[in-house]
Amino acid sequence: MSTVAAQSDPAQLRAWLHGAAHRDRTAFRSLYDASSPKLYGLALRILGRRELAEEVLQESFVAIWHHAVDYESALSAPMTWMTTIVRNRAFDVLRRTRNDDTDTIDGAALESIADLAATPAERLQMSREAQALADCMATLEERHREVIGMAFFHDLSHSDVADKLTLPLGTVKTWIRRSLARLHSCLSARGAA
Repeated sequence: MSTVAAQSDPAQLRAWLHGAAHRDRTAFRSLYDASSPKLYGLALRILGRRELAEEVLQESFVAIWHHAVDYESALSAPMTWMTTIVRNRAFDVLRRTRNDDTDTIDGAALESIADLAATPAERLQMSREAQALADCMATLEERHREVIGMAFFHDLSHSDVADKLTLPLGTVKTWIRRSLARLHSCLSARGAA
């Protein structure tokens, strides 16, 4: 099977993850070769700097090696699970570096949180709950999605969000409260809350 085909084959990725869980270095290398280009692209899109994206990719694969045994195929597709690890590490780096570079958080990073225009293959890989959340996020107004993304995916305080977007603090708090209520209602209606 070619590497390109393996990138989109969840069964093959699952098999390699299972091998990595049993400390099979060959399986882990195959997993890395098949998934690292896409995961590196994600890290680069979030961070915007090659050296940081490379660092995040390396840390992520160390975590994947150590936690492959914890992967549960019933909860998410392999690529979704690995993407979550990369995103979390990238956001950790953003938090560490945000004092050094106040312009790090931008629209491209927010778009990478939940690509609402994902291809059908990518949408199939997402877990049912993640897809429900992405669909419910899409029902929010763009500015409200941005505020929610900054507050919860970038772990910014309400006042930090208000400062970044030059909005009154009360407006940010109201948007977050109303958006969370809408998300909860939407997810409850879908049976995902």
